[in-house]
Amino acid sequence: MNLRDRLRAGLEGRPNEDGFTLIELLIVMSVMLILMTLAVPQLLKLRKQAQETSAVQSLRTIGQAELQYNSAYPANGFSCSLATLGGDPKSGAPTSQSAQLITPDLASGQKAGYTFAITNCTKVTVNNQDMYTSFEITAVPNSIGKTGDRGFCTDENNTIRYDPAGGTNCTQPIQ
Repeated sequence: MNLRDRLRAGLEGRPNEDGFTLIELLIVMSVMLILMTLAVPQLLKLRKQAQETSAVQSLRTIGQAELQYNSAYPANGFSCSLATLGGDPKSGAPTSQSAQLITPDLASGQKAGYTFAITNCTKVTVNNQDMYTSFEITAVPNSIGKTGDRGFCTDENNTIRYDPAGGTNCTQPIQ
């Protein structure tokens, strides 16, 4: 029996082995890697959109809280502080310094990848009492391009506008 016959006999006599070969595993891993490279950017885009939607909803919530504050404490007008709109319900009844109108996370100024602030407050003095007659609420992404692409703003009229550059120069209305 020559070498060729012995090799042929060895290959034909080899028992069938169950399981995956290294090549098959590499192919499966390659397919999974390709699918991940297609899915991850879409997932990140959807996450940014969700955070922007959350920011717009949070602006609406703060705007409504400002209107409630103005009704509850007309001598103060509007609040010029997120902390004033917030407060711990366990600490007692709401006051003008702790109105308990928004959740603690929103009162902290940080939520869903955005930083919230009340700015541009206009203060007037009526009967020796300071009162705020206008305000602007801003929401800017913590990391432009990562947590959100646009900045959002609203005022006492509750018209929400956005800045496509992610800042507070909000000139374009939300559709």
